[in-house]
Amino acid sequence: MANWKPIVGLSFNADQFDAYCHALQWNAWRPSFIVLHNTAAPSLQQRPNGFTLKHIKDLEVYYRDQQHWSAGPHLFIDDKKIWVFTPLTMSGIHSPSWNKLAIGIEMLGNYAVESFKSARGLAVRLNAVAAMATLCAVLGLDPATIRLHKEDPKTTHDCPGKNVKKPEVIAEVQTLIEKRHGGDHII
Repeated sequence: MANWKPIVGLSFNADQFDAYCHALQWNAWRPSFIVLHNTAAPSLQQRPNGFTLKHIKDLEVYYRDQQHWSAGPHLFIDDKKIWVFTPLTMSGIHSPSWNKLAIGIEMLGNYAVESFKSARGLAVRLNAVAAMATLCAVLGLDPATIRLHKEDPKTTHDCPGKNVKKPEVIAEVQTLIEKRHGGDHII
């Protein structure tokens, strides 16, 4: 696709992701909130070792060549890493009503049926919370503005699944911001 925004294709642990985000220049696009998604397919069971660079490259082909989108979500998060897909400083494609306004985060798993509180689902949750805490702190976003994909009025499916409880996620993001930054958002 001619307008395709090249992917970043880098993976980080939570601390590395924090350092990466603090080094970015947020001049061209500044998101107003975060939208949380789950992949559903693939599920955790379907990706027993999480994402690999090949999976990320396959997702690039999917969004660019099959969906004919100009970008994809910003992050793919598994139980091991935080993968940067669409550059965080550019708008992505992930939620019909909010693409120009929000960062899109895809969590590996099908949280309609897989646990978000134990085993690998918990590890994904912890990585997602860490990524969202970093983004909220760096961008000065209030964690209370985090939205679930299913809240988009133009979305028809229950994403990120019934096992993702928004109040719990927001509380965990806020707690981590307070732990790392004394509750202050960094701009």
